[in-house]
Amino acid sequence: MSNNNFSPPWRLWLSRSPQNHHLFLVSQQRRFGKKIHLMSSCLFSVDTAKKDIVFLLDGSDGTRNGFPAMLDFVKRVVEKLNVGPNNDRVSVVQYSRDAEIHFYLNTYTTRQDILDTVRGLRHRGGRPLNTGAALQYVRDNAFTNSSGSRRLQVPQVLVLISGGRSFDSVDAPASALKELGVLTFAIGTRSADSKELQKISHDPSYALTVSEFTDLPNVQQQLQSSVEAVVIEVSPESPPVPGMLTSMAPYRPDRHMISSVRFGKKIHLMSSCLFSVDTAKKDIVFLLDGSDGTRNGFPAMLDFVKRVVEKLNVGPNNDRVSVVQYSRDAEIHFYLNTYTTRQDILDTVRGLRHRGGRPLNTGAALQYVRDNAFTNSSGSRRLQGVPQMLILLNGGRSFDNVDTPASALKQQGVYVIGIGTRNSDTRELQKISYDPSSALSVQPAGKDIVFLLDGSDGTRTGFPAVKDFVQRVVETLSVDDNKDRVSVVQYSKEPAAQFYLNTYTTKGDILDTVRGLRHKGGRPLNTGAALQYLRDNVFTASAGSRLQEGVPQVLVLISGGRSFDSVDAPASALKELGVLTFAIGTRSADSKELQKISHDPSYALTVSEFTDLPNVQQQLQSSVEAVVIEVSPESPPVPGMLTSMAPYRPDRYMICLTYTEPHFKMRGRFSPIVYIKLASVR
Repeated sequence: MSNNNFSPPWRLWLSRSPQNHHLFLVSQQRRFGKKIHLMSSCLFSVDTAKKDIVFLLDGSDGTRNGFPAMLDFVKRVVEKLNVGPNNDRVSVVQYSRDAEIHFYLNTYTTRQDILDTVRGLRHRGGRPLNTGAALQYVRDNAFTNSSGSRRLQVPQVLVLISGGRSFDSVDAPASALKELGVLTFAIGTRSADSKELQKISHDPSYALTVSEFTDLPNVQQQLQSSVEAVVIEVSPESPPVPGMLTSMAPYRPDRHMISSVRFGKKIHLMSSCLFSVDTAKKDIVFLLDGSDGTRNGFPAMLDFVKRVVEKLNVGPNNDRVSVVQYSRDAEIHFYLNTYTTRQDILDTVRGLRHRGGRPLNTGAALQYVRDNAFTNSSGSRRLQGVPQMLILLNGGRSFDNVDTPASALKQQGVYVIGIGTRNSDTRELQKISYDPSSALSVQPAGKDIVFLLDGSDGTRTGFPAVKDFVQRVVETLSVDDNKDRVSVVQYSKEPAAQFYLNTYTTKGDILDTVRGLRHKGGRPLNTGAALQYLRDNVFTASAGSRLQEGVPQVLVLISGGRSFDSVDAPASALKELGVLTFAIGTRSADSKELQKISHDPSYALTVSEFTDLPNVQQQLQSSVEAVVIEVSPESPPVPGMLTSMAPYRPDRYMICLTYTEPHFKMRGRFSPIVYIKLASVR
């Protein structure tokens, strides 16, 4: 297979509704011992919500007793699918000496029809077991257009369930399926050949083993999680047409697109999910606007570059990085082959100075990087098939024309992402970007923040320090331009709202009110009741909450003792609502209780006394900036929007960049912390 003329393997796809777009950027971490492999590029098509799944069942003489358990396993998996002509499709093939299709991918369009047919399947019998021939059979007969395969549009998945060693070779047909882009999982009993299963599987880690077929339910969740986690973008078998922007590169087994993400119990979303650090090599050039208008924002640009580089696997045979700065003219700070270690790049970026100058000639800068950065002599590996990526950070409209140089980059196969501020020209960024949907506009996103303050008798002396802490946090917010909203509630036996999210619209009014708050007093401390009060009375539209508009909801609890009532149910209710809760307590508080209340146990912070609250202020603010939660809607999804989202699950997420026309949103100026919504994954 030729390695020449690869077009970028990254593609951005949009789910469109009349008012919003959703651009999904996702990554999947797999742990092997202590090593973390980010399995590939983080951009994926929303079409990956659909799958074509073929089950290949060993029906040879040796599996007669276990065949009912195989069918039961297939039924259990199918019951979890969203079957439909435009959703998931299923096919079942049984084999021994020869293979036979029981039904094709386009035979049935409902889950019930599939379940009824599977329930009635009979064991085929026969010998010997020719798994190689069966694999070739499904390639030629199941994964075809006429059989209902949507190979060029949706992920293709094969699940093999085998009870023995094959009598023929599996090497060539297994490779043929991989080249076709089929993601194969192989499940075998102890009578099967584990090495053979690993050869068949798309990746050796996708070969699963059970003692007997009756143990198949033990690997069902593992299989489903893996299928959800990894999908392959399949390319056309015909070579890409030169100059076509929609052509895909020939399939490469080391380049994946990942459709969902599992973060376990901890959420780490501190950096933009644009890149992977595994087998996919990349040549990445950052083009930074260094004109007079970006002087104040330049440190944030450098911080963005550093944060992205920290996630890369830099090396001469891995990821390579170059940085170019421009205003009237462009200047390369270092080439793709200048540095071979991440640390050298970070040290250099840290020391870069703002160039300054005017006017801003973005067109000339794009032509410059094409002629000087994406070249063999500069370290570009374009002709070797390594993806070429340009990230433009722009703070204004170009004084020259960008059309021709932008087209030239696209024709050369460079994937361009244009990121601009409110001063940038959105249409210009869309022209420059590889696809208009790749153009991002940096606009700070708002938050609804509620402070829940322990006003019981035990906190009387520390209450001034609590108020001071609230004031310090509020001073960092963007209240005056109506981005952030703030509410304060004080509680002891009962809660009382000091003011709601829609009470004040200026930072000054909030600070004045907080400064004048009086300690409530009272006992006992009923934190559970206070949490329920917030859910019912504060995180509501009538109180100013913008929950239904997708604005992040944040709760900061400051507590000085253990609750006298249970916090379990109300804390869960807030999590289900999508509220991101941080709990800060003194040494008199119950640390386990704080962890229960917090959205994640790591968001429970402890100080010795309230006077030590300033010590955790930065930690709190960084965490709030890093993570925002999308609420699972209580009402049905809006027609036209993604309907495959299940009710919120705190252990499973999809990361999506969301924006409302005509602008896209990211958090902060050139911040790598994208305005992230976490949508649950079924």
